[in-house]
Amino acid sequence: MQPTVQTLLDRPELALTLLTPADRLGAGALAAPVTWAHSSDLPDPTPFLDAGHVLLTTGTQFEADAGAGAEFADAYVGRLRATGIAALGFGTEVIRAGTPEALVAACDAQGLPLFEVPYPTPFIAIVRTVADLLAEDAYARHTWALAAQRAISLAALRPDGLSATLAELSNRIGAWVGLIDATGSLDREAPAGELGQPALGEVVGEARSMLRRGQRASRTLVAGESTDHPQRMTLQTLGGGGALRGVLAIGDSAELDQAGREVVTSVIALAGLALEQNRDLDRARGHLRSGLLRGILAGDMSLAERVSAEMWGPLPAAPVRIAVTDAPAEHVDRLTELLELRVDERGGRLFFGRDEERVVLVLEEGDAAIADELAAEFELPVGVSDPVAADGIARAHEQAMRALERARESGAGVVAFEEISRQGVLAFLARTDARAVALATLAPLAEHDAANGTDLVATTRAWLEHGGQFDATARQLGVHRHTLRSRIALAERLLGRDLSGFHARADLWAALLAVG
Repeated sequence: MQPTVQTLLDRPELALTLLTPADRLGAGALAAPVTWAHSSDLPDPTPFLDAGHVLLTTGTQFEADAGAGAEFADAYVGRLRATGIAALGFGTEVIRAGTPEALVAACDAQGLPLFEVPYPTPFIAIVRTVADLLAEDAYARHTWALAAQRAISLAALRPDGLSATLAELSNRIGAWVGLIDATGSLDREAPAGELGQPALGEVVGEARSMLRRGQRASRTLVAGESTDHPQRMTLQTLGGGGALRGVLAIGDSAELDQAGREVVTSVIALAGLALEQNRDLDRARGHLRSGLLRGILAGDMSLAERVSAEMWGPLPAAPVRIAVTDAPAEHVDRLTELLELRVDERGGRLFFGRDEERVVLVLEEGDAAIADELAAEFELPVGVSDPVAADGIARAHEQAMRALERARESGAGVVAFEEISRQGVLAFLARTDARAVALATLAPLAEHDAANGTDLVATTRAWLEHGGQFDATARQLGVHRHTLRSRIALAERLLGRDLSGFHARADLWAALLAVG
C-alpha cells in the first residue's frame, strides 16, 4: 500500500509525535497518501512542493527576528494547505526548542496534520522511509499487475474467452465490468445483475451515443446520480474508428491506479482482438448468407433450409414477407450484428443476407417489428412486401424493392407494398422521373393560385377524388355546386384540355399523384 501520514506516525523508529488532535482534523487527513518528503526552511516553500508531499522544517523562518507570529503562521499554513501537502513535520532542538505555539494553533485551525520530529531522528530517515515504502508499493503493484495480466491471459484461452476475461478483470479490480456490443445492447457483464437501473440504462445510452459517432473515444460519467448510490463509470470504445466493435464499461475502483489501468489496457486489447476475430467470422458468415439468399430468391429453398438449420435454426415458416433496406458502409457492421442478435433470439425464424448494397430479410408474416427497428435505429428506408407462400418469394422481393423505392423518396421509414398497391397502378407514376412532367402539367393551375389567391389545385384534386361528382365535392369543400363548376371550367381553360373524358382525368390524376 502507498504510505500515508498515519504510516509514518506508526513507525516506532521515527518517534514522531502528532501535535494536531486527530479528532479535529478532517476526515481521512491521516490516511492521505504521501508521495514524497522534502525539507525546507523557506518562508514560502510552495514553489517546490506538490500535493501529497510531507514538508519537513527546522523552523528558521519562525525565529523572532524574522517577524514570525500568529499572522505569519496562519499565512504560512494557508499556503501549504492550498498546495495540498499531506502533512508538516517540525524538527526540534536544531534551531529552537519545541514547536512554535502559533504554528500549532494555525495547523489546528486549518486542519493540516502537524507532527514533531525529535532531535535524534534525522530528516533523511523520514525521506528514506517514504522512499522505501513507495518502492515497496510500486513493486507490489507491479507484481499485482503481472499476476492479473497472467490470469486474464489464461482466462482468454477458455472456451468463452471474452466472458472469462471480463469476469477475471472484474474479480481483480473489484468492480462491475460490462461489454456493450456494436448494436448498443449489453452483451455480457460481471458480476451479472450487479449494476441496476437507472445506472445501467445511462451507461448503455452513453455507449450507444459513442457507437453512433463512430470514433475511438473514452468517456467518464457518473451513473445513477438521482439515486443514493451514484457510480463513476469509465467507458472505452473497442475497435478502430469507423468500425467500432463495442464499448467496455468499468465501474470505479481503488485498484485503478497506474498498474490497474495497465491491466485494463491489456483487457481492452484482448477484447478488441476477440471482437475482430468475431468480425472475420461474421464476414465469412455474411458471404455464406449472401450465397444462400441468391438461391432463395431464385426459388431454390432446399440448400438454404439445410444450411440454416445447422447454422442458425429453421427458416421462417410460410407465409413470409420480404423486407429490403439499404446497407450504407457506416452502418453495415452494426446492422449485421443487430440482425445476428435477432436471429439468435428467434432461434432462426429470420433470415437475412447482403444483396449488393442492400440487405434482404425473410420474415415470418407477423414479425414486422424488426423492420421498424431497423428504420428507427439506423434511420434507413425499408420496403416490405405482402405475405407470400414459399413459391412466391421472387415476387415478394420485387414488391419489397418497389416499396423501398417509395420509402427512399419519402425519407427514412417503413413502407409496405400494400400501402402503395391500394392506390393502384397510377401510384407508381409518383416517382422522381415523373415529377418534372407533372409539375409542368399543373403549372398553369399553380401559377394562377399564386397570383390570385385561389385554390384550383386542391379543388381539382378533390373533384377527381370524388370521381368528377360536383355535389359530393361541393359538400366537402363547403361551396355551392355552381361555384365548383365555375372553378373546374376555369381549370379546363388554364390547362387547355377537356376534363369530361376519362383519359384527360386519368392523366391529370397521375400528375397530382406524382407531385404528392
